[in-house]
Amino acid sequence: MKNLELCFPEMSQQERTLILKKNFENTGIALFETGMGWWWPDWRVKRKTKVVGLEHLEKAHQQGKGVLLLTMHYLSVEINCRGIGTGHPMVVFYRPHNNQLMEFFQFRGRGRSNKYMLGKRDVKGLMKALRDKEVCVYLPDQDYGRRRSLFVPFFAVPDAATTTGTLIFARQKNVQNHMFIPTRNDDGSGYTLEIKPMMENFPTGDDEADVIRINQELEKAILYKPEQYMWLHRRFKTRPHEDDPSLYK
Repeated sequence: MKNLELCFPEMSQQERTLILKKNFENTGIALFETGMGWWWPDWRVKRKTKVVGLEHLEKAHQQGKGVLLLTMHYLSVEINCRGIGTGHPMVVFYRPHNNQLMEFFQFRGRGRSNKYMLGKRDVKGLMKALRDKEVCVYLPDQDYGRRRSLFVPFFAVPDAATTTGTLIFARQKNVQNHMFIPTRNDDGSGYTLEIKPMMENFPTGDDEADVIRINQELEKAILYKPEQYMWLHRRFKTRPHEDDPSLYK
């Protein structure tokens, strides 16, 4: 609830509570989707998944470009990772699990329909994949700590720690940057994974302006279906100064 209060102070308590209840429901669904994403065969994933905007990837490939897909942590992330891979196998940049058994299942499950996985410290690996004209998935929406971050607005919070790591990849030569919005259909029919057109005039070389734009694009994407977003993450845990009071107390 605290994240909703921080991001949407203009909402009434009743409106935020409604989003929270729906978010709990979606979190429960996500537990089942993890099993679906890790173990369903490709044909079954395809039957439930519609990928919109593949023509943007095809055009980039024809032009000899790599593609950086910027996306966010929707709760259906596990099935969506498989779903996008069935439409176009990709390279996925992710955080390895601390538990070795869970990492074994996570790595194998997420990689089933995709080309390969890269741990979050393998920056050179992702840069090489982009040089090799691969389509790569990167999620810049969470709080990754103080290192390589700027404090810029995210929703109504004026100083959210926002990674500048995105720009290391986005500014590579011959790379197109696109937003990728994966959602669960409200009618239970499956999932719609939308690849948006290339982000024009991005990056600009002004790091602060560029990460602000990324946050603005993420905000628009999250507002598609805010009840499906991973609000349980402590998005604002890192404060501009180490002695600043926590927003979660």
